[in-house]
Amino acid sequence: MKAGGRRCRARHPWSRVPHPDIPNKSRNCVPEKISQRKMTAGNHSTVMEFILAGLTDKPELQLPLFLFFLGVYVVTVVGNLGIITLIVLSSHLHTPMYYFLSSLSFIDLCYSTVITPKMLVNFVTEKNTIFYPECMTQLYFFIFFIVSEGHMLAVMAYDRYVAICNPLLYNVTMSYQVCSWLVVEVYMMGLIGATAYTGCMLRVIFCKAKIISHYFCDVFPLLELSCSSTYLHVVVLLCFSAFNILAPTLTILGSYVSIVVSIMQIRSTEGRSKAFSTCSSHVLAVTVFYGSAAFMYLHPSNVSSMDQSKVSSVFYTIIVPMLNPLIYSLRNKDVKVALNKIIEKRLFCINKDL
Repeated sequence: MKAGGRRCRARHPWSRVPHPDIPNKSRNCVPEKISQRKMTAGNHSTVMEFILAGLTDKPELQLPLFLFFLGVYVVTVVGNLGIITLIVLSSHLHTPMYYFLSSLSFIDLCYSTVITPKMLVNFVTEKNTIFYPECMTQLYFFIFFIVSEGHMLAVMAYDRYVAICNPLLYNVTMSYQVCSWLVVEVYMMGLIGATAYTGCMLRVIFCKAKIISHYFCDVFPLLELSCSSTYLHVVVLLCFSAFNILAPTLTILGSYVSIVVSIMQIRSTEGRSKAFSTCSSHVLAVTVFYGSAAFMYLHPSNVSSMDQSKVSSVFYTIIVPMLNPLIYSLRNKDVKVALNKIIEKRLFCINKDL
């Protein structure tokens, strides 16, 4: 085709020779866009490690707190392992109630181990660094065991409901297969919750700061470091939190309302006190766990809210796992009897060898 007596050659789009009809500004638009993307990526580079602020920055409190929480952790490990061992070795404790109690002790032992050792390191090092994969792993297992604990307490409340309200059908309703499926469902709830929470956190871009104002990788302190929009993540987290709080809470409340109604129908005072005593340990454990967790996430935000959240989270992540074996051992006659029998057997074997 000719234009003005001259032939216009169509140039190949990959040709290095610039076309005379294309302005310089248009020719350079692609490199400008690429450079802008690179600059944007550079401004929002992800953080590969965090620094845990710990409980306090006062040097004079580091050693006393280290010794205190080390003692708490030792008691937690010994107490929960002791409960599990006692239930395994004592044949008369092979009932659904103590099967669930051994699972609860295992959960307490695990999620205390997820949190406490890393916190103890913070007391003896100047800068407690935690890498991004390690932080997400800690968050995952913490959510897994904390959600499992809430649902396990609900299962234990249901077990008490069946034992008191339908005692004749207890062995049929709470068979070994049913108990096993209930425990599996508890861990499935923990798995789903942990996957959802951690999956949301993996999509968050951290680029503001590296210091986590906590002693472990928790959801809300991590969200404070985000430089991307967290609206969708917060909505998903709140939905899962509502389910994992409301479902166990309603189960526990419904079970104990039915239990109280059934107990009030018992005419003898001895029968009432015996029924109440079988539930007292579980009621105390539920109150301590949900009370501290509610104070952690429902207190009003103010200047000292972070310090308050640290104190309350210490209670339900470190103190509660230590208290549960004490509650179920000191207030439970069956556990005391089983412990005394094992001690007597060991002493008899020692004396026999001598």
